[in-house]
Amino acid sequence: MRVMAQIAMVMNLDKCIGCHTCSVTCKQTWTNRAGVEYVWFNNVETRPGQGYPRRYEDQERWRGGWVIDAKGRLKPRAGGRLRKLLGIFANPLMPAIDDYYEPWTYDYENLTRAPLSDDVPVATPRSLISDQPTTVRWSANWDDDLGGDPSPDPILDRLERKVKLDFENAFMFYLPRICEHCLNPSCVASCPSGALYKRVEDGIVLVDQDRCRGWRMCVTGCPYKKVYFNHKTGKAEKCTFCYPRVEVGLPTVCSETCVGRLRYLGVMLYDADRVSEVAATANEKDLYEAQLSLFVDPDDPAVAGSGLPDDWIEAARRSPVRDLIVRYRLALPLHPEYRTLPMVWYVPPLSPVVDALSCTGNDGEDAGNLFAAIESLRIPVDYLAELFTAGDPVPVTAALRRLAAMRSYMRAVNLGAEPPDVGLPAEDLHGMYRLLALAKYEERYVIPTAYGVTPGAVDEIGCSLDYDGGPGEQGPFGETSGRPVPVSIENFHSLKHRQTSEKISHDRSTSLNWDGKGTPPEHL
Repeated sequence: MRVMAQIAMVMNLDKCIGCHTCSVTCKQTWTNRAGVEYVWFNNVETRPGQGYPRRYEDQERWRGGWVIDAKGRLKPRAGGRLRKLLGIFANPLMPAIDDYYEPWTYDYENLTRAPLSDDVPVATPRSLISDQPTTVRWSANWDDDLGGDPSPDPILDRLERKVKLDFENAFMFYLPRICEHCLNPSCVASCPSGALYKRVEDGIVLVDQDRCRGWRMCVTGCPYKKVYFNHKTGKAEKCTFCYPRVEVGLPTVCSETCVGRLRYLGVMLYDADRVSEVAATANEKDLYEAQLSLFVDPDDPAVAGSGLPDDWIEAARRSPVRDLIVRYRLALPLHPEYRTLPMVWYVPPLSPVVDALSCTGNDGEDAGNLFAAIESLRIPVDYLAELFTAGDPVPVTAALRRLAAMRSYMRAVNLGAEPPDVGLPAEDLHGMYRLLALAKYEERYVIPTAYGVTPGAVDEIGCSLDYDGGPGEQGPFGETSGRPVPVSIENFHSLKHRQTSEKISHDRSTSLNWDGKGTPPEHL
């Protein structure tokens, strides 16, 4: 057994309000520059809906992820080396700009330069790619709050006879998405130049900008379509899991700024020798349980001799992600049938069943009522199963029952009533409640620092993201606003200290981060 560590994320869909704060802060941090105007490393989709890019889940068209051949072996759905060689200069299995959207801004200068007239001047939309006037027809957030035109949803295509689409049974929920940083990433296997790689120390999947040749096979290979092409640099880019922050124990930007506190970050240990075996599980509906069997208990004696640092093993023991995935079995993987073994998991939404029961005059928090209504949710279990368990409703129903049990039990406790017997230990119910409802910062994010990194003992280094057109090439006030500010691990340690300390700190102060209290440091 070869034990390795993976920084993983869980999102609680029951708490997502669709505010898109995560998307905006991620955009401002990573893709607010030329060449990636259409790129959203983090986006929030309304389900049902087409998603972003349009109908990305239709693998019959886009050919992403893995399939099993006649001999039971894994192979990329888009084809092997010969197929890639034949299509290396013309790859039709890739979304076009219309499938994403043509980004635009508005001609604001027309508002100030228009001559005086009886007509009110307007700011017409203008393409950020061609700089020509354009018509807005589609965007990454086009389906927001609509519950969508259900017909283009690839999942509903498979559930037409099971899910009612009449007005009285309309439903919707929000689904935030980032790169899954998979254990068996098909984007890495698809890259002809070997530019994509999975970091040994924490499992984050990155793109080596020096090795990338812009073949874009990775865009085809990723079934979640979370690898993008920078049309200015000619390189591929993707979610970095905010690794400069994670390396010093800070959460990702999308997690830090989430107003609903629905994201959790922690360490998962897994047996790297069994990844291919688990991904090649014959029955798609068994992939969820198979991936659970891949995870290693941090108290297993084999872990002690694995070479992992003690602080990483301890972080794995306290990991909120491990509790939600393995201990409580509340979180589920997104589209396990792609066989990439994704490591961003989701707690399915339960709230609508409470509202539906309350509208009928019944007690929406009563355990008996909740359990009886699980199979008749307004958000159909079959739809959730197609998202999270390759169509198997049993794990989804079990997770929703546990959520309902926790809600009913804690309601009785808070009202001073006799708690009902819901079939789960009181310790687990209190643990689930503390993790999901209270969601304390230090309990949501249990992130060890990078190997060998000692806070306060790191010299200034150049930014690994300062390639031409990269996020490291920006000045302090945006692109081309001045010389790039050096970004280093030491800077992020100072940021963590300021964000987690109750005292005012003047360490490494600049005119941008000095809080204005007291006497300014001498070097300002």
